[in-house]
Formats: sequence, C-alpha cells, structure tokens
Amino acid sequence: MDLWPLGVYVALVALLVGAMLGLSYVLGQRHHDRSTDSPYESGILSEGSARVRLSAKFYLVAMFFVIFDLEAIFIFAWAVAVRETGWTGYAEVSIFILILLIALGYLWRVGALDWASGRFKRPS
Repeated sequence: MDLWPLGVYVALVALLVGAMLGLSYVLGQRHHDRSTDSPYESGILSEGSARVRLSAKFYLVAMFFVIFDLEAIFIFAWAVAVRETGWTGYAEVSIFILILLIALGYLWRVGALDWASGRFKRPS
C-alpha cells in the first residue's frame, strides 16, 4: 500500500500552517498599551475582579439545563422517525416525557430551580 500521497499531504499542511504562523509573526503588530493588556469582552470594559465566586446552585441549574436539553434532542430524534416507530414508539416517548415531567416536578418541589432561596427544601 502506497502512503506517499498521505505523506505529501501532511507535509503540505505542515508547510501551510508554518507559513501562516510565520507571516502572522512577521506582519503582526507588536504594541502594548494599557488598553491592550486589559480584559475586554463584547465591547464592554470589565468591572471588578474576574475571580467572582458563583454558588453551587448556579452549576446545578446549568447541569439541569444540559440534561433537559439533551432529552429534548432525543424527543426530536423520535419526531423524525415517528412514522417508523408507530404506536409503540408513541407509547415509549409518552412514558419518557412523563418521567421528565415527574423529574421536573420533583426538582421544582425541592426548590432546586429556585434562585431566591438559600437552601433546598427537604422533600416530604
């Protein structure tokens, strides 16, 4: 098996990357102003420290969002194949959505989605 075309391709890619990096180094601007060294995001100058501590609740809600977002992708995949799955697929996705709603109700009930409260309520 001849691998020389792959070697030529890798060499050309490495040469192109090296040329782009070299040109950007030679042609790039090198100046350091006070404004150049400060953090700048979305056209807004930063205020305060970037080391702000976020509560664990923020990360918990972010994880809930990711989990429910992925489950929405599964429901979308079912919707694409709804004709092939038939009534069996409909029953399965109905059970899946019911479990999602029960989980969402539980999270709501224990206060996991409430930003105002300081602590979770214990489930009764």
